Amino acid sequence: MSVPARRLPSWVWVTGLTVVALVVVAVLAVRADKGAQPTASAKPKPSASAQTSASPKEPEVVAVPDGSGTGRRVVYSLNQRRVWLVDASDASRRTFTVWPGTVSPGLGTYTVGTRREAATGSDGVEIENIVYFTVASGINIAFSNAVDGSSPPPPASGVQTGGVRMRAADGDAVWKFGTEGTTVAVVE
Repeated sequence: MSVPARRLPSWVWVTGLTVVALVVVAVLAVRADKGAQPTASAKPKPSASAQTSASPKEPEVVAVPDGSGTGRRVVYSLNQRRVWLVDASDASRRTFTVWPGTVSPGLGTYTVGTRREAATGSDGVEIENIVYFTVASGINIAFSNAVDGSSPPPPASGVQTGGVRMRAADGDAVWKFGTEGTTVAVVE
């Protein structure tokens, strides 16, 4: 004679599986708590020598300098070797580092006067997106970029250059933004 099998009620199965799942989750939580923990670390500030190297580096966020004016303008910082394109609401729309020439403009406010699509720079490099904004020591000072996108070569001893060079994409942005009459603020 065979004995009929007894089935466990479904609530027993559900309760058992729930208890097992809770135990597994608790064990995994304890193991995760004992594992490696993420830590926040501050990125070191670039040294002054890193900021003045031949190859510009892009920091994460750089505020428009105080005292650079208000409204739509191009801001050029001599010490930071950096340009900002600032819209009418005083918000920075783009910022980037540049390679200054050997002749720097004086501190102050200027206006974009002449623009040229392309020319040969005083260093013999083919340049484009040339946006002139002042003259210093008889040298035209202008934003531009090398056609091939390269950084400017070191000038020959005693050669004066007024080009403020930038990468090609930045040169395109300055060309579009710096139309005739646009204010250029030169700050320390």
